[in-house]
Amino acid sequence: MKIIIVGAGRVGASLAESLVSEHNDITLIDPDPKVLADLQDRYDLRTIAGNGALPRVLKQAGAEDADMLVAVTRSDETNLVACRMAALMFNVPRRIARVRSPEMMEQAQLHGDEGFNVDHVICPEQSVTNHIERLIEFPDALQVLDFADGKVTLVSVRAYAGGPLVSHPIEDIRKHLPKVDVRIVALFRENQPVAVEGYTMIQPGDEVFCLSATEHVRTVMSELRRMSKPVTKVMIAGGGNIGLRLAKSLEENYQVKVIDADRKRCEDLANQLGSRTLVLYGDATDEDLLAEENVQDVDTFIALTNDDENNIMSSLLAKRMGARRVIALIQRKVYAELVQGGQIDIALAPSNATLSELLKHIRRGDVVAVHRLRRGVAEAIETIAHGDSKSSKVVGRAIEKIDMPKGAVIGAIVRGDKVIMAHHDTVIEAEDHIITFVENRKLVPQVEKLFQVGVGFI
Repeated sequence: MKIIIVGAGRVGASLAESLVSEHNDITLIDPDPKVLADLQDRYDLRTIAGNGALPRVLKQAGAEDADMLVAVTRSDETNLVACRMAALMFNVPRRIARVRSPEMMEQAQLHGDEGFNVDHVICPEQSVTNHIERLIEFPDALQVLDFADGKVTLVSVRAYAGGPLVSHPIEDIRKHLPKVDVRIVALFRENQPVAVEGYTMIQPGDEVFCLSATEHVRTVMSELRRMSKPVTKVMIAGGGNIGLRLAKSLEENYQVKVIDADRKRCEDLANQLGSRTLVLYGDATDEDLLAEENVQDVDTFIALTNDDENNIMSSLLAKRMGARRVIALIQRKVYAELVQGGQIDIALAPSNATLSELLKHIRRGDVVAVHRLRRGVAEAIETIAHGDSKSSKVVGRAIEKIDMPKGAVIGAIVRGDKVIMAHHDTVIEAEDHIITFVENRKLVPQVEKLFQVGVGFI
């Protein structure tokens, strides 16, 4: 695909890196020539220095024959106008805009053909917020991802000694949970994939990816570790856009404390949040402040400032002082890789959440959802199967007869309201929603080809 990306910030750069690796033709627009020069040195892409909302710049970027425009600058206005220009002046078929303002997100009339001609709106802050909410709901999970309108959940769990299935072969899960249909789709040991067979032993420390109907998630997780008590107390360091969104969504069901180092921002937070939420003015790396606010009693400590180092240090301090679980928002990929799985329980990369939102609109075939896993290395994809046995490589075939690349596994099928765990003899039907786990995203193009319908299909 020929794709124009407007904005070379963290989101735009991450998106460009991902799409270039999948052999797309990428043109990146940004006002800063130094940033563009650095990205051009690192990746095989074209760059244009300028304002992506201007017709002249869009024309220079090749908008006349582009397949898609993705506007992800930090300015909502620039993103919306860029989409409008792309539609009206160049007839770009698909247009995606990043919108950060909740007020503008809620105005649906602004986005359609009567507004700024935006096909899809993404909000990185909301994506990250949703992800954290699920991690709080399932405090023993590393990742919790929903498919098929919430009917199916993929959960990543660290196996610990004491779990009924730990130090046992995978096939024993059928004996332990005879009434629960579950599929273990991947297993990683010391960051390396392990073949998932019935005889494969699950060892303490393994990262296990389980797929099941959503109502069975907690039961499945209990096979791999002793379950923690539900979360009741949450402390948030950083009252920015994400911190505010998260506090608003949690305050009805949890005891929430928000710490921010800006006095004016604290006043704004106090005015926007309910009386049950306590807003504290101070530095989240201040040991005395954390001790005074009883961080040792906190179930989940979440560092959400704009500073990676600050988030890492405050999380490490909170963990040392007794916080049960700590989550840190870390922008720099190398930092996230360094701290994940150590004293910091979960390192969140906001770019992965955003990419997941974007990729479902970019992938070939009828893709409903895409989720990045394991810090962007792996993916889980929900695809709708179309066609028949003649026009499709998957419809009318048993799973064992489908030529899946090694490292890609069909985990579950959703047929109407019915959730079916995939087995070797399961036959795929037209309009099935198929959830596939891909341990390395380099395999994604091969998976996409399998689900594309032949030219004879109408």
